[in-house]
Amino acid sequence: MKTTAIIVAAGRGTRAGGDTPKQWQQLRGRQVASYALDVFLTHPRIDNVILVMHPDDLAAGIAPDATPNRIVPGGATRKASVMSGIAAAPADCDLVLIHDAARPLVTHDVITRVLDALETHQGAAPAVDVTDTLWHGQSGIVTGLQDRDGLFRAQTPQGFHLGPLLAAHSTSAAEATDDVAVARAAGLDVAIVSGDPNNIKITTADDFARAEKLMGSQMDIRCGNGYDVHRFGPGDHVWLCGVQIPHARGLQGHSDADVGMHAVTDAIYGALGMGDIGQHFPPSDPQWKGAASHIFLEHAVAQARQHGYRISNADCTLVCEYPKIGPHQPAMRAAMAAIMGLDPSRISVKATTSERLGFTGREEGIASLATVTLVKP
Repeated sequence: MKTTAIIVAAGRGTRAGGDTPKQWQQLRGRQVASYALDVFLTHPRIDNVILVMHPDDLAAGIAPDATPNRIVPGGATRKASVMSGIAAAPADCDLVLIHDAARPLVTHDVITRVLDALETHQGAAPAVDVTDTLWHGQSGIVTGLQDRDGLFRAQTPQGFHLGPLLAAHSTSAAEATDDVAVARAAGLDVAIVSGDPNNIKITTADDFARAEKLMGSQMDIRCGNGYDVHRFGPGDHVWLCGVQIPHARGLQGHSDADVGMHAVTDAIYGALGMGDIGQHFPPSDPQWKGAASHIFLEHAVAQARQHGYRISNADCTLVCEYPKIGPHQPAMRAAMAAIMGLDPSRISVKATTSERLGFTGREEGIASLATVTLVKP
């Protein structure tokens, strides 16, 4: 079944303070909403991710650090925003997961448990047991106790079969705090799956510090290095970091010999512990003869996502006397960023000479070194 994740980021979040809504404020150097986006974008069972933003945020030019499949404007209420996301789902969508953008610490495991439950239920949502004693109070005085048996703290993502949820929203006139309330009002059964105590919702300013502390204990960061060399031979151009550059000679290789892209690709494989390009695309296989190197990089990027990692940044150094790299750096960064699904600000392409020493100094070829950082939220 095809699954669409709808990340609701159209709220105003005024209790958190700040000049911008809480989902666009910074948490460890990135927007709050982008953490949740990354988790859904890298989950192997999510086919499409839709971000619902407030029209004012869109008009202000706010853009997420992570790139969803589609961004749509929200409505005046949460219900209207959810309906906007549902309306944007692809025609072949079967399941929808609705998640609050202000929950940046959602995990693949929580998402998987919701999806598994949807195999036998019309709806499913994560929750955690209420373990604290609950009081009733008035005017600052305890007036009674509340039995906590059977009580849960609701979380997101809340998942549903698309048809029944759409019908539930269409027949519900009342505004609800979440989609489980809408589903239950329509008579749908909603399974409770195990949530995660760390899957907190940022509501007040203090929650930023709490989230940052939790992130420090769970984030998995990997670093990989890549190195590649190609010699010069006959030709009238070279491919470097996805850009074709006129040159008196070409680089020789089984593929298009894009030495920069090869180094970055190997750096990703290295961070994943998955070897190098030759293991995935053997030079002995004729189907890769003259292949465009973006094929290799796209495969490495897909592998990172399938393993739950996002690419934080990539740094590539080209070692050559000629051609001159400076004039082509912006195009190279843009080309690499497009393939890797990153903002160009997260891609570095730079060049150095070897002071006329060695094979690069003798203009016999070009070498490239690359470093890539992968992060699993």
